[in-house]
Amino acid sequence: MKKTILFDSGSTKTDIRIIYNRQITELQCVGINPFYQNRDEIYHVLRTCFGQDENSEEFEIYFYGAGCSFEEKKEIVRSALSRLFPKSCISIENDLLGAARALLQQKNGIACILGTGANSCLYQKGKIIKNVPPLGYILGDEGSGANLGKLLVADILKGIAPQKVILRFYEEEKCSAEEVMNHIYKESFPNRYLATFSKHIYRHKDELYFQNLILEAFDNFFKRNIVQYDSTVKEIGFVGSIAFHFTHQLEITAPKYGYSIQQILKSPIEGLITYHTTSPRE
Repeated sequence: MKKTILFDSGSTKTDIRIIYNRQITELQCVGINPFYQNRDEIYHVLRTCFGQDENSEEFEIYFYGAGCSFEEKKEIVRSALSRLFPKSCISIENDLLGAARALLQQKNGIACILGTGANSCLYQKGKIIKNVPPLGYILGDEGSGANLGKLLVADILKGIAPQKVILRFYEEEKCSAEEVMNHIYKESFPNRYLATFSKHIYRHKDELYFQNLILEAFDNFFKRNIVQYDSTVKEIGFVGSIAFHFTHQLEITAPKYGYSIQQILKSPIEGLITYHTTSPRE
């Protein structure tokens, strides 16, 4: 029996599970995204995580990752994995399919990601039938951590947020407006940086300003993504830290658009273990 390695990778972190003879080993490393990292950079992350240059064992590897929707980007990740695991069978899919399989297994429904980024799909019989393009944190990703952070930072820098919110933000985050701008426009992974401010939002989520900001972001997520599926399927599930920590706001928003939340998972990895070890698949 071959060992199975499951990867669930977002822009911020990668959850890894090695499965063999009912034993599961857990690993975690930084996010892997071929839109932002080349083959050598991804290989370095993997080598550091696994603590070796090459493994001659045969594995079945299933990698679900952000940025893996196009074959060109999949090949970047596949090449890095093949270098570390040259004798293994490797399957690369996007993180959205991973989320859908974790949430719905073989059931039909709408699966969503709300973490650093955002995405959604209509899922039937183990496959994605339709996907509204998320467009990333600049043009889309409504409701994501990066989007929430961007809304907050924009309100802070423009002076739109209440004065007490502005003053407290600079005090708690120990930053200046200039430092925030430099980080967003001059440093790498601005989406990750913006998403860190979702923790600030969470700390103050019971205040009216933050309640409205969260609900506005989730309203936009449904209006600009979910309602476009125009399907009789009204069962919906979510994975991701934002969905998990702002469950109450999602439970307010979903019924407004006629949807029933079936499940919210902080991470899809446990559901993927079930899918790849117990679920019957076509």
